[in-house]
Parts: sequence; C-alpha cells; structure tokens
Amino acid sequence: MDIKTFEDLIDWTRQLHSKLAECLQEFAQRHSNERASALLDYVAGHESKLAKAVSEFQKQAEQNVLHTRLYDYLNHEPITLDRMCDGRLATLGFDDIAREIFAFHDQIMELYDSLIGKAEIEGAKSLLEDLLALEQHEAMQLSSQVGRMWDM
Repeated sequence: MDIKTFEDLIDWTRQLHSKLAECLQEFAQRHSNERASALLDYVAGHESKLAKAVSEFQKQAEQNVLHTRLYDYLNHEPITLDRMCDGRLATLGFDDIAREIFAFHDQIMELYDSLIGKAEIEGAKSLLEDLLALEQHEAMQLSSQVGRMWDM
C-alpha cells in the first residue's frame, strides 16, 4: 500500500491487523499443538478487535489531519506480513509464536514513535500519540494474557 497521508497510515495499520487476524485464525486451525493453537486463536481475535479500534481513529480524526501528507514514512523500512503469514506460525511452538507476535507489534510502535518525533502539526502529533497509546495498551494486554496462557 502506498502511504501518502495519515488516513492512509491508519488504513494500512487496520489492514495489517485485519490480515494478521485472518492468517492466525487459519494457522490456529492447522496447528497440531493444542496450546499453540489456542494462542493463535486468541491473538487472531485480539487482532480483529485491534483492527476495529484502529478504524475508529479514521472516523474520529479531524479531516485536515487525515489528509495531511506523510512524507517521513517513506524513510521507514516497510512493515509487511510476509514473515507472519508465510505459514511458519502454524509449525512454531508457543514461545516462538509469542515472540513473533510481539516483534510485529514492536515494529508498529517503533514506526509511530519515529513519526511522533517528526510530526510538525500538533493535530498529527496527537493522532500518532493516540495510535501509539492504543498499540502499547493492546500489547500490554496481549502480554498479560499470553503470560497467563504460558502458566497453564
């Protein structure tokens, strides 16, 4: 996806979470380990909810901010789902799956954090801070739940 505006960035993020949810759901059904399958299923549901939450930003943000050009993204290495959706997660163990999921979320948070430092418009900076806070909150919630699942 070609990201040119903040609206594109939000839509891209929503699509990433939505597509990841689809991949994880498929892998949960194929995984032979019950614990790993449960983790994949839980994270798939979590990603679906996160995609919906991200889409709310698109509905609630100021139009002038959404249409602001986002030049600095072009300097960031693109985040893709190639590694997440290539089928490997259907064969990895619980710990490795969790590690991959958290690394994915870390990439998104690093992107938002980088863009916050470069934002020149207060509304854009505020939007990015809100998106980052959402991602951080969801990552903490995910971490807590994964920790509980690990203890089982």
